[in-house]
Amino acid sequence: MASGFFALLDDIAALMDDVAVMSKVAAKKTAGILGDDLAVNAEKASGFISDRELPVLWAITKGSFLNKLIILPIAFLLSAFIPIAVIVILVLGGLYLAYEGAEKIYEFLTGHKHKSEAILDPNISIEELQVIEKQRIKSAILTDFILSIEIVIIALGTVTKEPISTQIMVVSVIAIIATIGVYGIVALIVRMDEFGLKLINLNEREDSFSDKVGNLLVNALPWVIKGLAVIGTLALLSVAGGVFAHNVPFFHHFTETIPLPGMLVEFLLGLIIGLLTLPIVGLFKKIFGKKTAVDH
Repeated sequence: MASGFFALLDDIAALMDDVAVMSKVAAKKTAGILGDDLAVNAEKASGFISDRELPVLWAITKGSFLNKLIILPIAFLLSAFIPIAVIVILVLGGLYLAYEGAEKIYEFLTGHKHKSEAILDPNISIEELQVIEKQRIKSAILTDFILSIEIVIIALGTVTKEPISTQIMVVSVIAIIATIGVYGIVALIVRMDEFGLKLINLNEREDSFSDKVGNLLVNALPWVIKGLAVIGTLALLSVAGGVFAHNVPFFHHFTETIPLPGMLVEFLLGLIIGLLTLPIVGLFKKIFGKKTAVDH
């Protein structure tokens, strides 16, 4: 009886060792897209009034956890029984990411007012603020859903030859890290200014070390947010281009013939596809917008 118990403990220890090793491999494989996820979500979670930042971020985080709970079992089932469905989902997600990235560039070039600017407008009503917040939260959760699919599929690809128990544990670990790690860092970024103000008010002595650090954090936040907005847009297009380059044979063979760095090729591919989707989505919006107006 005792020997059987200790044998079970040995099996569990061996399994955990395998999980730890494979989790490190999967983490390295997904590191790039986790960085993209951080940039994209930091940009989406920023730009709110100070006392609304953490509630909005918490709402997005809960949505992210729900995304993982939906994606993980479906990913395991599809990978085992209908692997082609995983590719189709990835490509559709890539289309959405390409469209969203291209839309941001279009809005910047045409001078459209960004929603984050509208949120900070002192004349905005509470009702308008609530509507914009809900829209931003939905958009962030949808983008997180697509990026989460990418993360889960890439992590799953590193352990496909392992037993199903190892697959489940490794991919689940990566999914948890992707949520807690990414949104934990995002929370630190969006609260930089609040922490800076606390340092400034830490003592009454002017021009102290805490004042200098606090002022640095407060002044740096707008630049960090702007930088993350740019990085987030580039990340959307790069991830989208990578989806097509790695999962669509035509684009895969085509990109291999271009004598440019792979990251640049994937970004350009994502940008081109995104720009092509803009007028198509715009046309659909006009058609369905007119139908909705007629119905009302």
